[in-house]
Amino acid sequence: MNYEELKEFVYSVPFDVMTEVYRNEDVVLSVFRPTKLSKRFKNYDVNKNFQIFLQEGTEKEFRPNHLRMFIDLKLRVMEHPELKKDLLEAFDRIFYGEDPRKAVATVKKHKFSLCLNSIDIIANLAQLFLLEQNEGFGKKSKYDPPSLYLQGWIRTFLNESSTIDDLLKALTRNNPPKVCYTKNDDKNHIEFTGYREPLWYM
Repeated sequence: MNYEELKEFVYSVPFDVMTEVYRNEDVVLSVFRPTKLSKRFKNYDVNKNFQIFLQEGTEKEFRPNHLRMFIDLKLRVMEHPELKKDLLEAFDRIFYGEDPRKAVATVKKHKFSLCLNSIDIIANLAQLFLLEQNEGFGKKSKYDPPSLYLQGWIRTFLNESSTIDDLLKALTRNNPPKVCYTKNDDKNHIEFTGYREPLWYM
């Protein structure tokens, strides 16, 4: 599904029903729309809020966080540095709305031993996270679109030579990604023009 198709699908899902979004062999991505939100999420719109779940084989499903995706992508580019531009372009295409399976088709041909899940799962997980940031996030973002915060960090983990440790330290301290990874896509930024070439930040 492209971004708009995914959005329509997620918000057509019945409340309080775990619904499969994507499956790759024994790994399943699902969404759940709760009718009741905890006090922590009191500012969230119950109609836009949804939760993302991942299940591996017969293990109990869990809610993956963004770190899983960032670590997976960093491991891939560490193993295959020659694929850095292909990975960056693939995840940019997902950010711009393309179906994740199409976006990673070229990268999928390569074997990765350093990864947490298949590239299909990580790509579809990224798309779900982007939708969650744009539509379900309960706080005001400094970015337009809000998912640019996430995309800026995807670009950072794939492009920067820093160690995983240093990147995670910066991320978990709630630092924003470098402006060089977001400004041409950010409608709130003074340098935004609406024009961008592929991998414009390289």
